[in-house]
Amino acid sequence: MNYIGMNDGVIDAKDAVVSVLDHGLLYGMGLFETFRTYGGMPFLLERHLERMESGCRQLGIPFNMDHEKLLDWIARLMEQNRLKEAYIRFTVTAGEGILGLPAADYSNPNLILYAKALPTFPEQLYTHGKALQLLEHPRNTPEGPVRFKSLHYMNNILAKRELSVYSSAVGGAEGLMLTPQGFVAEGIVSNVFFVKKGVLCTPDLSTGILPGITREMVMKLAVHTGLQVEEGLYSWEQLKEADEVFLTNSIQEIVPVTSLYEKEERRIINGGRSGPVTTQLILLYRERAGVPT
Repeated sequence: MNYIGMNDGVIDAKDAVVSVLDHGLLYGMGLFETFRTYGGMPFLLERHLERMESGCRQLGIPFNMDHEKLLDWIARLMEQNRLKEAYIRFTVTAGEGILGLPAADYSNPNLILYAKALPTFPEQLYTHGKALQLLEHPRNTPEGPVRFKSLHYMNNILAKRELSVYSSAVGGAEGLMLTPQGFVAEGIVSNVFFVKKGVLCTPDLSTGILPGITREMVMKLAVHTGLQVEEGLYSWEQLKEADEVFLTNSIQEIVPVTSLYEKEERRIINGGRSGPVTTQLILLYRERAGVPT
């Protein structure tokens, strides 16, 4: 990244700075969205903006970035970084404030835009999948009624540190966090789905998971195809007995899980290959994103 977007401008990365009194730094008061482009256009941008606006409203951070304005800003940043496709992170910090906990709303947020080259994923990832490692580190409860995609990411980082001690991490496994009560929550950077007897299941938002934009789209696609979709409270044992398991996020889309690890014990899912429901949803998602088939 040679250039970074700051407050609707595009500047040299070395000049992109925020104050040490920014409450994003002092107290983690800020939000971010990550998404990717297809054909140079950000996918599901309006839904990401809606989630950002809702979160900012609850945190007392003014936010007035509209869809067309952000599209233009992204295009300028991608052009400066010579990117045809990009992984994009849009961040809003609360801005400068007093040294202490405020009760009033903020007034001068910082808007930061990062764009980098998309990582490449081998097609085998979508046919043979990846591993999911059960972690001991639990998913914490959200600060509000629904989890924000906030700058306070310590829970995920500690989970990532735990994942690194397992052999499955060498092969690119994702880590799975449970709630303190032992229910399946989510991956470190992904939402979790599984299929059992033709029903598509995913943890309920009451488990404290992030209401992922890709998660939402997958549920809509599944319902459109006639699949029964269920949100609920599920155990690790139920996940182990699933016919299919997959993960979702905005960058990797839909990734089959073909191995489940509990410490170093491995359980194979669907013979080590993507199942029929997962494969169908991958194709439908890519069609919706405008990916040529």
